Amino acid sequence: MTVMAERASSQLSVAMFERIAEFAEREDETVRFEFIDGRIGIKKVTNGSHGEMAMWLVFRCKQARPDLTLNTTGQGLKVEAYRKGRARPDAVLAPVGYFNGQGDWADPDGVLMAVEITSYDSDTHNRDRVEKPRAYGEAGIPVYLLIDRDHLSVLVHSDPDPEVGYRTTHMSKLGGKVTLPDPVGIELDTEELKRFVD
Repeated sequence: MTVMAERASSQLSVAMFERIAEFAEREDETVRFEFIDGRIGIKKVTNGSHGEMAMWLVFRCKQARPDLTLNTTGQGLKVEAYRKGRARPDAVLAPVGYFNGQGDWADPDGVLMAVEITSYDSDTHNRDRVEKPRAYGEAGIPVYLLIDRDHLSVLVHSDPDPEVGYRTTHMSKLGGKVTLPDPVGIELDTEELKRFVD
């Protein structure tokens, strides 16, 4: 579940946001903060099915690409044009060891894929289907994978563009085969994910 608080980016600097997030996350370990499109987002702990989907993807990625790690710890990324946003994807695919020493908000240049799994909350449409694809594409992340539990679909965004986000989006119904294009280069059979939709 995510709650968004409106803030004009001119009123709240990235540095101020990082200080607020560091303090608040230290006080309450069940929430994570994001700063996208000038808005603070509060990401709550997800349900068990959400976590099972993420772990399913971890195993599939590791089997196909042992040289990569799908990080599901809430690693933050500097996103949007000029790295002015801060996001915590549900998972981030990068070479083994890429995040070592990078701190709470890593540079996205070595990230191959950002992953979001929709939550059943009122802001999931705006956050996961509108803001995140634009922010990740502007940051140059090659692939954005959205597992959309509401629409029982998987969307693969690729060909990032710093002006518009992603130029290419392929949608498949949950249960179909999905190709994650290079530099990821993994094919997923999403049939098994259907059992985690509640």
